[in-house]
Amino acid sequence: MASAPSEPRPILGRVDSAGRLVAADPELERLQVEAGSKLGGSLALPQLAAVVRVAQRLRIPLARRVLAAGRDQDVDMWVRAVPEDGEVAISIEQWSARPASPPRLASMAAVEHEQLAATPLGWSVDEQLRIVSLAPTLAERLSVDPAAAAGQPLTKFLKLEEDEQGEMPLLAALASRSGFSGQRCVTRADGRQQLVLSGEVALGPGGSFAGFEGSAAAEQAEEPRPPLVDPSLHTALRAPLTNIIRSAEEMVDHPGRDERDEYAAYAADIATAARHLLSVIRSLGEEAHGGGEQPVDLSELTREAVALVEPEAGERGIAIAVQPAGEVFARAEPRSVIQILVNLLGNAVRHTREQTAVTVSFEKAGGSVLVHVADEGPGIDLGDQKRIFEPFEQANGGNGGSGLGLAISSRLARGMGGDIRLDSRPGEGARFTLVLPSG
Repeated sequence: MASAPSEPRPILGRVDSAGRLVAADPELERLQVEAGSKLGGSLALPQLAAVVRVAQRLRIPLARRVLAAGRDQDVDMWVRAVPEDGEVAISIEQWSARPASPPRLASMAAVEHEQLAATPLGWSVDEQLRIVSLAPTLAERLSVDPAAAAGQPLTKFLKLEEDEQGEMPLLAALASRSGFSGQRCVTRADGRQQLVLSGEVALGPGGSFAGFEGSAAAEQAEEPRPPLVDPSLHTALRAPLTNIIRSAEEMVDHPGRDERDEYAAYAADIATAARHLLSVIRSLGEEAHGGGEQPVDLSELTREAVALVEPEAGERGIAIAVQPAGEVFARAEPRSVIQILVNLLGNAVRHTREQTAVTVSFEKAGGSVLVHVADEGPGIDLGDQKRIFEPFEQANGGNGGSGLGLAISSRLARGMGGDIRLDSRPGEGARFTLVLPSG
């Protein structure tokens, strides 16, 4: 019987390029034998083998919760698979045995996930929406081999559609790290089959977000979408955030330290971040349904956005230079403008070279006001310049983002009567421009 180690230590193993378990600590070896194989034989634990195959195919470390079947019990474990010279090193933590549950997983060798065995149209993705597994029935509908789909973006096979409010439930769920339902989509293989996705969050060590596991169904009457956040939560959070802002502003005026300038700057950053968070909370509540477009000073909103991005920029030695322009008024919704600018600035910081600068400048053209955000990165190919504004798409192989920022920014800008423009050539950096109606 496979039992937990007496001391909390990782349980190690190694799988070769042919999928054979060539090295294993005693606990893992016993589990392999109980599953009907042996050390040196094919890895006989379906869920564990699935994680190893995806890590091997992507050539990146992959961590996943796995349920494996022993002779008399099931073992719930957290597995980290790290590709190394064609092989995959396995490190297992949080080994937890529990009574076996029917049907026994050992009899389901053809199925990689317990949920997929019970769900004909089941699927799972990682935190970047790359496919971890597809149920055979769903893979058939998508006209793809399940093994070949592993590691590919979900959106390569499914085109996500907006709901009547112009939102995508999966996009909102990814942003808020929550479950979702009612995400309508169309298969890209033929453009005709319509599916509705629903999913729950998959958790990593310590409760960290690790992707989604869910199912698909043929489109039926649209399900009512539950509120993204309970309205009572807005009320509960506004008061403490308001107190944080008030206390931080008092620190700005009266630091109470010899290093007055330094502590005042820290307090100003705290106040700015708290105000931004408060605005996001308000936007999720009833207050967001009333429009709210008004004359706003883009110079002031830009300063707030820069303050939120500067810590990330500082870690890479990147300066954010805002060209002086006095008051620059546009007609817009302040929270949306800050969110757009944070997205554009964060995108520029992630893609520009270290020890360079991101430049922000302003321009008036006819009845519009423009905010330019320029970086000194590798630039964007012409063929990618339209695609990167679609949800979950990134240029240059991505660079730590989710592929959502530009899609969200574009939608918010259009909702205020504006737009996002891009001017870029490979090797010459990129300049994104927020266009808004003049205020």
